[in-house]
Amino acid sequence: MGPAAGAEAPAGSALSVPQLVAAAREELGAGAGAGAGAGRRRRLPAARALQLAGEVLAVAAGLKPALLYDCGAAGPAELRRYLARLREAGLAPRRLHVLGAEGSALLLHPGLARRRLVAVLRAHPAPFVDVSAGRPCPALCGPAEAEAIRGHLAALLAHLKAAEATSASPVSSSEVVPAGWNLCTIVGVLLGYPAAYTFAVEEGAQNCLALTPLRVFTAQASCPRIRDGLRVQIYSFSIPESLCAELKEVLDAWCDELKEAFGAQSDFVDLRISSEVVSLPAVAL
Repeated sequence: MGPAAGAEAPAGSALSVPQLVAAAREELGAGAGAGAGAGRRRRLPAARALQLAGEVLAVAAGLKPALLYDCGAAGPAELRRYLARLREAGLAPRRLHVLGAEGSALLLHPGLARRRLVAVLRAHPAPFVDVSAGRPCPALCGPAEAEAIRGHLAALLAHLKAAEATSASPVSSSEVVPAGWNLCTIVGVLLGYPAAYTFAVEEGAQNCLALTPLRVFTAQASCPRIRDGLRVQIYSFSIPESLCAELKEVLDAWCDELKEAFGAQSDFVDLRISSEVVSLPAVAL
């Protein structure tokens, strides 16, 4: 997978960098790694604030169905205020949804997220990779395990449909109670990964990926609408190298769909999709 053809220069007006940085700092707080005392808190770095704005724009532009917010301790309420500020600045005018789940906050493109859930519910074989600690190596889930995950995805789909039907706000929000769900799997699906990791919840977050060759796929694009030279990471996920041949069809479909979506927008240029194989002593999910 090499560079994809970029769109023409963005048609939208340029965005105010100070406005985007201020929105992140004032609504989301200090960001990851901040101290406990308000007087000692570090401000969110400007570079990270611009990256976050670019990632939000990628969701709004339809390049991915969701973004997992991981800049700090801010929750759904703070994220909604931040998105309102971005809309005032002229970024992300389309409807967005903030989903809260067990302390995590995800920003969704509602239509794209629903379509993603429907596609995975219909997929055969199911694109779920079992990486439970007790396994000798990663493998695609069996029918019973896949059916259980599909039940959770169907419940989430119903939740999102109901949430959208009851809110006319341009930035809506809802909270889901993931009873018995493996959030790692659910989030992987929502983020648009072609295959999502799952594991036995009763074993904790331990997995069998240590020292396993993983092919890491990355998709990046330039966003001159925010700032010339700003490269935004749109996707980053891994697939066990041993399963890449078996998952070639879904990987190719993911690549083709991303290129198609890229050609339909004008906020980003110069899409580049790459991959490399890595082996790590430990992998956190």
